[in-house]
Amino acid sequence: MDKLEKIFEMQDTLNQRIGVNTRDLDQEEKNKWVLNYTRAMQQEIAELIDSVPWKWWAKYQEFDEQNAKVEIIDLFHFLISLAQVMGMTPEDVYEAYIKKNEVNHKRQESGYISKDEEDSKHI
Repeated sequence: MDKLEKIFEMQDTLNQRIGVNTRDLDQEEKNKWVLNYTRAMQQEIAELIDSVPWKWWAKYQEFDEQNAKVEIIDLFHFLISLAQVMGMTPEDVYEAYIKKNEVNHKRQESGYISKDEEDSKHI
């Protein structure tokens, strides 16, 4: 078992413990959990932002790198749960990442001068 598979397994175990079954959801439940997890991720992003001294008028702030790392992992927990809600396996995530990475490189090579949703439809 590779590391990503292990992470997916661990997240499923945690979700089950919390009482969330991300498998075999009807459309209404899927909608609910996509919203729940994306909202949770928004909050974690806000907490990550608060780890960085972004208030230019406040001199007392310091970058809390340890907390920033924790918030990134919190985001990752919710992101994996979201992938599971969408029926994605570790292999699906890996394959989609590889394909999207190729698209992003091609966009950079071409100067990315126009938006083209067609270039990602194969993912």
